[in-house]
Amino acid sequence: QVQLVESGGGFVQAGGSLRLSCVASGRTSNYAMGWFRQAPGKERDVVAAISRRGESTYYTDSVKGRFTVSKDNAKNTMYLQMNSLTPEDTAVYYCAADPERYFTGSSPSLYGYWGQGTQVTVSS
Repeated sequence: QVQLVESGGGFVQAGGSLRLSCVASGRTSNYAMGWFRQAPGKERDVVAAISRRGESTYYTDSVKGRFTVSKDNAKNTMYLQMNSLTPEDTAVYYCAADPERYFTGSSPSLYGYWGQGTQVTVSS
């Protein structure tokens, strides 16, 4: 059983930055991981994904060049650095872990473990 706890969400003005953290109960070097977000009335979509060792990453087109996903496996923590935020980034952000694959990518159905989510609100 993997437990994931997100933190770092909050309220920020457009153009601002936030850094989300996801701490895992187990060794993150054993998990492919990802960040997803869900806005009201919308499906949960991938934001970014990262491989077990952290050398491979994936970003959805709308965040490329603005967001950076990283892992510190020594701290069992994944991060999402979010810059140049826009109101369209407003959502609940979730981290997810997959212990079955080296790099899982964008499909939420392949991730077996999820955090409780952290709210990100960007005002215009």
